Amino acid sequence: MADEKKILIVDDSALIRRLLGTAIGEDAGLQVAYAAPNAELALKYLAANTVDLVLLDVEMPDMDGIEAVTRIRRSWPALPVLMCSSLTERGADVTIRALQRGASDYIAKPSASFPLPEFKQTLLQKIHDLLPTRSAEPERLLVAPRPTTSKVTLRSAARPVTALAIGCSTGGPNALGLLFSALRRPLGVPLFIVQHMPKLFTRLLAERLASESGLRVKEGEHDETVDAETVYLAPGGLHMTVARQGVHVRIQLNEDPPEQSCRPAVDVLFRGLARVYGDGVVAAVLTGMGRDGTDGARHLHEAGSRVLVQDAASCVVASMPSSVADAGWADSVLTVPEIADAFLRFSGAGSGIGALLGGFGAMR
Repeated sequence: MADEKKILIVDDSALIRRLLGTAIGEDAGLQVAYAAPNAELALKYLAANTVDLVLLDVEMPDMDGIEAVTRIRRSWPALPVLMCSSLTERGADVTIRALQRGASDYIAKPSASFPLPEFKQTLLQKIHDLLPTRSAEPERLLVAPRPTTSKVTLRSAARPVTALAIGCSTGGPNALGLLFSALRRPLGVPLFIVQHMPKLFTRLLAERLASESGLRVKEGEHDETVDAETVYLAPGGLHMTVARQGVHVRIQLNEDPPEQSCRPAVDVLFRGLARVYGDGVVAAVLTGMGRDGTDGARHLHEAGSRVLVQDAASCVVASMPSSVADAGWADSVLTVPEIADAFLRFSGAGSGIGALLGGFGAMR
């Protein structure tokens, strides 16, 4: 069919190439353009042919997924790249690094805990989420009209910022890497993050962010006291929120049902922050698929806190920030570097580059 999307498979295992090809062949809107046994052949194919998405193995001889993604991004910066990862320490580490180099998303290979039917369904969904649309105009974020009372005026009376927060999903590791590269000084307030990832991946992501920024970044532990100089990442498979106990704020982890099909969920974290910190939060919703974060952003907004969203142009998938903006809960639409600058300025950790958008000066 003329409108079929062309997928390039790259994997050194003939068995996995056949499995992926069979799964893709079950979707009438997709076709396998080429199944390459190594990254070098894949790059040569890309140089001579047009494809819509690359499905790339993480661990391969000669050239692994990190190097392959780096080369793909150098020549094809907008081409979606979906990593196919094994759920091992090595596989997860390479996946995190590839995502921070610009890979769009990843999927775990089939296993006892990820049976083949579920794998196929998830694979096809992720491919369609990442495929470029035929729309003539790029997706744009539009912040809904505000009530007549100026939000900037309300913010000028708000108490100092006492917590920062981030929610992200597809494309999040790359966005977080960019953001953390600018956060190279103590923030003076805690930063809480929910990134949709499995358990092993969130620990390794925390380690990567810590090594790249020099900040203390760790997975949140149940009932630990929140420290102002620490970044807390929600562990994969667990919701993370906060609760005030006497003079202390403590991390709370639970296995409550997923929200928006996610655990950890951004909504859970944001609601807890609104309860504990009131109008003292600056939260950002970054790139991601779905609506997670929208309900939590409403709670933060109603508590008087500020909500920023990433601009659509720099998102891998803009659904999460778009949902928040369309609902009217976003104060500003910013690039990732601008969000990092806002975090530094609002937390008092840096003077920034001046007003980012009209009203930011008055929002201090």
